Amino acid sequence: MSEINHQTVEKKQIIKAVIFALVLSVIILVSAVLPAEYGIDPIGTGKLFGFSKLHVPENAEENQQETTTQKVFPLIKMEKAGSGPEVKRPVEADNPAPEKQFAEREDTIEVIVPAGKSIEYKIYMLKYGKMKYEWTTNKGIVYFDFHGEVKQAKEVNDVYFESYTLAYSNNMVGTFYAPYEGKHGWFFRNNEKKDIIVTIKLKGQYSI
Repeated sequence: MSEINHQTVEKKQIIKAVIFALVLSVIILVSAVLPAEYGIDPIGTGKLFGFSKLHVPENAEENQQETTTQKVFPLIKMEKAGSGPEVKRPVEADNPAPEKQFAEREDTIEVIVPAGKSIEYKIYMLKYGKMKYEWTTNKGIVYFDFHGEVKQAKEVNDVYFESYTLAYSNNMVGTFYAPYEGKHGWFFRNNEKKDIIVTIKLKGQYSI
């Protein structure tokens, strides 16, 4: 009867195999598992090989529901834009533009719109004055009416105004040319349950 030769594995080989397995496990953990499961990508392999795309944050569904909710707002009708038909356009709106505009300036203003309430912020501009503007909220969406009021020689009970933009948003940027001399600015309404801060940046020919 022939003898069976058993292969002997040296202790050093076992140690090397264990170390190799541990190193390989760490590499897989850092390069694939962490980016895919936890969104952690310390060495950039998650982005390189697409593992990061597999990560779904725990609050992703909650954020998605919140985003969807924010996109649904009441429709704004054309009738909301400006004064009603019973308020006549003042003759002062057709006055000629001045020879000289206000000196150009730049300002940043913070306006607090209380929860469930409204507030206005306006500046004064001469006819054909130019202004660039940008405003953002710190959180949430506000309803706004960007409009202007004609400067009239006499005070009236029903003030004539024209709406330039009406919408729901958390941000707005644009360039504005005053169609007549008077006050121009924003009416903000906060339908949220917490106060909202609107940061307004202005640059142009106007007076505060």
